[in-house]
Amino acid sequence: MFSGIVEETARVVALEKEKDNLHITLECSFVNELKIDQSISHNGVCLTVVDIRGNSYVVTAIQETLVKSNLGMLKVGDKVNLERSTKLDGRLDGHMVQGHVDLTAKCTSVKEAEGSWYYAFEYEPKNEEHLTVEKGSVSINGVSLTVVNSRERSFEVAIIPYTYEATNFHTFEPGTVVNIEFDIIGKYIAKIIKQMQQ
Repeated sequence: MFSGIVEETARVVALEKEKDNLHITLECSFVNELKIDQSISHNGVCLTVVDIRGNSYVVTAIQETLVKSNLGMLKVGDKVNLERSTKLDGRLDGHMVQGHVDLTAKCTSVKEAEGSWYYAFEYEPKNEEHLTVEKGSVSINGVSLTVVNSRERSFEVAIIPYTYEATNFHTFEPGTVVNIEFDIIGKYIAKIIKQMQQ
């Protein structure tokens, strides 16, 4: 379980294909605190540390993950948002994020607004659970954000300067593909409503 509060961005230093899997090697400041089998959110995708090599570590994304996320589009040098799992004795500053990406969305516009930024995204829902609500929560590349201008297949978020600099949002432009995890409570409610209507 994660909160959607990014700790830092890691740099991709190597990518290795093995059959349908992709081994991703990354560098970050807290590699010496990691251990094998630890779960870390990478652009909102929960992946397991499988190897530690000096100042870098390795995670493996399987085909299911590559199909549903933007991790298969990574290139050496790219920045990836990182968050270690939430501690039970800590504050939940964002919202409940599972690290299970629902689908990808495309950035359609970036607008600067006198010290903040508005990002618009469009997506193709796969089912009735893929929805946003005005002022509800959504995770974009693992960042917990509040939805504005919610529509059936699109929405916007507003980004403060800290988030802009501390995450990979400052690299987004129209056409950038991002990972989306819709709010888990909203997904459960949508599922219950569907079952009641059957």
